[in-house]
Order: sequence, then structure tokens, then C-alpha cells
Amino acid sequence: MRRYAHIVSVLIFSFAFSATVDAQQLRIGYVDMKEVLDNAPQVIAGRDKLDQEFRSRNNAIEMDELRAEALESRQQQADMNSDNTLQLEREIRELRRNISRRREDLRDELSFRRTEEVQRLEGEINLAVQEIALRNGFDLIISSPVVYASPELDITELILEQLEVEYAADQLELATP
Repeated sequence: MRRYAHIVSVLIFSFAFSATVDAQQLRIGYVDMKEVLDNAPQVIAGRDKLDQEFRSRNNAIEMDELRAEALESRQQQADMNSDNTLQLEREIRELRRNISRRREDLRDELSFRRTEEVQRLEGEINLAVQEIALRNGFDLIISSPVVYASPELDITELILEQLEVEYAADQLELATP
């Protein structure tokens, strides 16, 4: 008898739950944040800004690499006395160390600035997601990483379109005196 009551209560609960879900029609969307962070115009503009900011330092490092290669080429010609050869080896070694240190510093600083830029844009991206959710009647938006999301749930393109509209409006606002 107890078992019968338990089965009946489980069935009643199941019917009640399914009726609630049917009545509500829960709308869920999925956003691929990697795609957003790769393709949003705000992110692309930020990347271009960082490229310009760090370009001169990178160019200086590349020039030193060319200088080191020229010195190594000169060293291989072996038409110098031993004192000059030792001096040249020291110069090359010091230059290579300097290049390596500067490249590592540049990489660290660039990584830090990229992270800073993405964090600055997170709020803007979240607002775009919320606006799309409200405009299109979504009850829940999840973002990557997820184990699986059906392609029918993917609203990444809507988010990118919204971000493009906002970016264009921001650019127009900046251009207007």
C-alpha cells in the first residue's frame, strides 16, 4: 500500500511539473563568448589600439634581432683575431639576452593589457546580451564554456549584431562635434 501511494505521488508530481513547464514555455539562449571576443567590433578596435601601442617596441626588438643576425654572420666569416672574436661573441650573447628579456617583458605587458581590455568590454557585452534577452523574450542565457548547446539555442550572431550597432553609434557619437 505504501508503495502504491509513493508511485501515485510521483505520478502526480510529474504531471504537475510537466504542466508548469508547458504553461511557461521556458526560452533559453546560448552565447559563444569566444566567438564574441574574437569578432565583436569593440574587441577588434581594442586589438588594433594595442597593436599600435606596442608596435614601436616590437619593431625595435626586430631591429635588434636583425643586428644580432648580422653580427653572427660576421662572426662566421672568421677573418678576425681571437680578441675580436671573443668581443663579438660577448656582444652577440648580450644582445640575444637583451632581446629575449625585452620580448618577454613585451609579451607579459601585452597579455596584461589584453586582459584589461577584455574586462573593460565585459560590461558592454553583458548589457548587449541582456538587451537581446529582453527584446526577444529569453528567460535564460548561458555562455560558453558549456558541455553542449544545441545550435538552435545559439544567439551569438544576435549579440554580435547588437554590439556592431552599439559600436557604430559610439563611433558616430565620437565623430559628431
